Amino acid sequence: MSRHRFRVDTDEEGLRLDSFLALRTELDLSRSYLGTLIRNGHITLDGEICSRPSRRVRTGSIIEVEVPAPVEIDLEPEEIPLDIVFEDEHLLVIDKQAGLVVHPAATAPTGTLVHGLLAHCGDDLSGIAGEMRPGIVHRLDKDTTGLLVVAKDDATHRGLSSQLIDKSMGRRYLALAWRTPSPNEGRVDRPIGRDPCDRTKMAVIESGRHAVTNYRLIRAYGDLASLLECVLETGRTHQIRVHLARILECPVIGDPVYGSARPRGVPTGSRRNREAVEEVVRIATHQLLHAETLRFVHPVTGEEMEFSAAPPLVFSLARKRLERYADGE
Repeated sequence: MSRHRFRVDTDEEGLRLDSFLALRTELDLSRSYLGTLIRNGHITLDGEICSRPSRRVRTGSIIEVEVPAPVEIDLEPEEIPLDIVFEDEHLLVIDKQAGLVVHPAATAPTGTLVHGLLAHCGDDLSGIAGEMRPGIVHRLDKDTTGLLVVAKDDATHRGLSSQLIDKSMGRRYLALAWRTPSPNEGRVDRPIGRDPCDRTKMAVIESGRHAVTNYRLIRAYGDLASLLECVLETGRTHQIRVHLARILECPVIGDPVYGSARPRGVPTGSRRNREAVEEVVRIATHQLLHAETLRFVHPVTGEEMEFSAAPPLVFSLARKRLERYADGE
């Protein structure tokens, strides 16, 4: 464990605590990791533990920081097939398949992306994200497919994490959703937090964390469904799924948590409509949400990087069936 002590100067008055510490070159830690240290009680402000990253600092205040020693990773590597789109000595970009959990949790202690990465990378993974999430910069839900980036070293992890925080990392998703949003494009700016009635779900609640999703209609399939582009400004748990279902009333097709096989309001009165819905439901063995495009600046080389990955077969088959429906076939 290392200890550090800082005094707030006049020109730093009013900064958030996590922002103040992120500027300290002696620490060289990402703001997201500093937020974790703060919430876990490793930071004192004028002699008292401060657990709020958003706390504003004042001139003359003394801030002390305890940085825990790195914890050895106690996970067994597993040979898991990984679709690696790009790899160098600093990072990997992976096209994640449906059904793959990103990091270990109580419900998924083995068989995760992290286990597969440990087998592939050996000792090269960054540990700054914690012993259960080595190298993980951002994540995708278990049944969301598409691109994510993994850091192999701490400097790369900090650089990528900072791009997430300052919103310069571009993440574009495609979603097949029931119904058509109104208006056809817009910006959903509603906070997301744990559902007070069901802790396994997320919900739009005023006490939640700031969450912003930009969306645009790419194609409407009559009144039945739509193909949407979603661009994230923030990355909250289940963000796109919650915003589409609860705010736009257009749940992602195949989402068992925030939708249903036949969401209320989907027109299924005619035989043709019923057949289209039933076939799409049969095809959609997982939620049809795909991280199609990922854009960032390489933290080490400075190169602007952009990657694209086509949606999986299930997504494409459901899309083709909806196109046939819209074209009157």
